[in-house]
Amino acid sequence: MTELADAVEADAVPAYLPSAVLDGAARADAIEMMRRLIAHTRNKTTDQAESTFEEPVDNYLDEELFAAEIELIFKRIPLPLALSCELPTKNSYKAIEVVGVPVVMTRDSKGAVHAMLNVCRHRGSLICKEGTGTSRALTCPYHAWSYGMDGSLNGIYGEHTFGEFDKSSRGLITLPVVEKAGLIFVCLTPGLVIDIDSWLGDFTPVLESLKLDECHLFSSRMMPGPNWKVAIEGYLEGYHFASLHKDTVFKTNLSNTAIFDSFGAHERVSFALREIENHLDDPEDTWDPTANVGVINWIFPGFSIAGGWRQRMAIGFPLPGTSVTESMTEQRILVRTPIPDDEQERHELEVMRDWFYDVTYGEDYITGFGVQKGVSVTGGKTQIFGRNEPGVQYVHRTINRLMTEHHREGLPLPRVIER
Repeated sequence: MTELADAVEADAVPAYLPSAVLDGAARADAIEMMRRLIAHTRNKTTDQAESTFEEPVDNYLDEELFAAEIELIFKRIPLPLALSCELPTKNSYKAIEVVGVPVVMTRDSKGAVHAMLNVCRHRGSLICKEGTGTSRALTCPYHAWSYGMDGSLNGIYGEHTFGEFDKSSRGLITLPVVEKAGLIFVCLTPGLVIDIDSWLGDFTPVLESLKLDECHLFSSRMMPGPNWKVAIEGYLEGYHFASLHKDTVFKTNLSNTAIFDSFGAHERVSFALREIENHLDDPEDTWDPTANVGVINWIFPGFSIAGGWRQRMAIGFPLPGTSVTESMTEQRILVRTPIPDDEQERHELEVMRDWFYDVTYGEDYITGFGVQKGVSVTGGKTQIFGRNEPGVQYVHRTINRLMTEHHREGLPLPRVIER
């Protein structure tokens, strides 16, 4: 593992976008965010929820509840399963497994995006290996049935010997999909309708201002984690920076100094960077929010965009694993300019990539594994989230709300502590 202190020193001040990129409403929003963080920095305060919040630890342990979360949340809402830049050209694809569902997303020869179950309609074989690539067709490795990039069945090996059937009824099973703000949203249940404008709501202009559709993918790496809710909690509060991240994140961020904004099911948690202490009394027209505010834009149920104003961004999406105590996160590094050929520039990106991995896995997730062990021996008790952790409180309240709204007979609901 990379030495964390060395990695931070090597990239202590990551490259960031000039303020000119934040124009119009986006800049006005960013200035207001910086104004709020300057007030907190000066007063040694932070945004707060109305009260503390208790979450029963059994909600992190119950296998039946875990299965219900997958059915009522992960299989019903639009999930951002790919970035537009992961399907950069016509006839490109990405294959991924999500909560046990094999999915392949494609961009066809006309540039349109599709999503299908990555399952051959002949004998159920998986078609594409997980990952990205380009191809004019999706061909099953078992018996060489061939599908178009829109999922239609185009070719059958030895068709004259196979027998007659309606080929039009044997295309890949399609999934609802829509491309928006540089992200590809997929619903894992065939036949459901994605109303992405309603789902994202007021968060849409925030995401569009990040210009993810203009970015390039530098790297993608998988990391195991604890229960998916334990994993996502660390993304949504800065209360732990001074203790858990004292040699990494705390070098560039103030601890316990943050603002919180909600957008329907989604949220934004923004932290005061240390640089802000040098500008407490500067005129607003000289402010550069990109150098003073660290932002996590967070799409429910766990898609995190860190550094969205900067030249380099880290994307994390913890998804439930095969059991209640496991999750798997795909961490991606994005850049705003084409991937450089220059050795030094690539080295700088590699340092950043390793830094984010080491902080997320080596500090947050390793601690999360300990949390998972801790809650396993405190059944019947509760976790308590402080008023200074509004982002974490909000996601648990949202989970509980959606589980109730989507509830079906025979499935358990989360345990809730009434106040």
